[in-house]
Amino acid sequence: MTTQTYTVAGMTCDHCVRAVTEELRSLDGVTQVSVDLHPGGASHVTVDAEREVADAEVAEALDEAGAYALV
Repeated sequence: MTTQTYTVAGMTCDHCVRAVTEELRSLDGVTQVSVDLHPGGASHVTVDAEREVADAEVAEALDEAGAYALV
């Protein structure tokens, strides 16, 4: 089990949290996602997974969720 924390820009509300959480949870091996929302700033997203998740996978999932990006 691994835990990785990412800094994400573009998240402003609970809808953003739900969209990002849904996309990241769909990645293979991801068991839990938690978000520390900082509206208008950089939020922290923690991903627990059965394997190490590549930054490229996270970036793609964020793009799929909306206008969010790794910082």
